[in-house]
This record gives sequence, C-alpha cells and structure tokens, in this order.
Amino acid sequence: LQGSFIIEELTDLVEEAVLMEFERISSRGGVLGAMERQYQRTKIQEESLYYEQMKESGAYPVIGVNTFLSKEGSPFQIPDQLVRSTPEARNRLISDLRAFQERNRDRAEKALAELQDAAVQGRNIFEALMEASKVASLGQMSRALYEVGGQYRRNM
Repeated sequence: LQGSFIIEELTDLVEEAVLMEFERISSRGGVLGAMERQYQRTKIQEESLYYEQMKESGAYPVIGVNTFLSKEGSPFQIPDQLVRSTPEARNRLISDLRAFQERNRDRAEKALAELQDAAVQGRNIFEALMEASKVASLGQMSRALYEVGGQYRRNM
C-alpha cells in the first residue's frame, strides 16, 4: 500500500492535524506555558465529553454498547428511577463517619499535616495519602490538599 493515494492522503491529514496542534501549543508558550494554562487538560476533557456524547447518541457506533446489543440490552442504559438510600441508612453512615473522625482526631491531625507538607514540598504524596487514609476520611484529606493547593474548577 506504500505510495497509494489513500495512504498518502491519510498521512498528510494526520501530519497537518499534528502540526496544527503543535502550533496551538507553541502559541501558548510551549508545553510548560500550555500546562500553566491547563490547555492539555481542557483539551482531553473536551474530547472525552465529545466521545461520550457521540457514543450515547449512537452517532459513534460501539458494538455491544449502542449497536448489536444482546437481548439484555446495553450496559449503559439509564435507569428509570433514581434509587436513594433510606434516611436510617444515611444517618447510620454519617454517625459512623463522625465516630471514626472523633476516634482518630489526634492521629488524623498529624497525618493530614504530613500530607500537606508532602504536597507543599513537592514530594510524592502517595505514601502520605496511604497513611492519612488509615485515620482520616476522604473529605478530610481532600480539604487538607485544597488548603495548600487550591481546588480545580473546570471551565464550562
């Protein structure tokens, strides 16, 4: 197929698209400038959203997901009704969380401070996260990281 019209045409199209993307990145100050402006992250999110919309609408056929379905249908069907937990179950989970937080209050403060320090110092925070998860809730860890690094808000 080498040298055939279609292969050459497709190669030229891919090359043109790549060069256009390089130009967009260069216009934002290169890779680091584009990262500071969150260009790559935004581009990935936009493409992901576009793909999901195409898949859900059926415009982008995916066998077994939105075309050629089994008798049971698509695994991505939207339920008819939203299922909520009972007030008793919700209150039990909240009281369990509060008890966990109270039981580990002193150890959590130390672990969360270590987590924040790791984030500020630019160290790998995975180990600090694993240690903090033993004595702190996800909300506490998220809040600790938001305090030192801010919170990402996607542009809409």
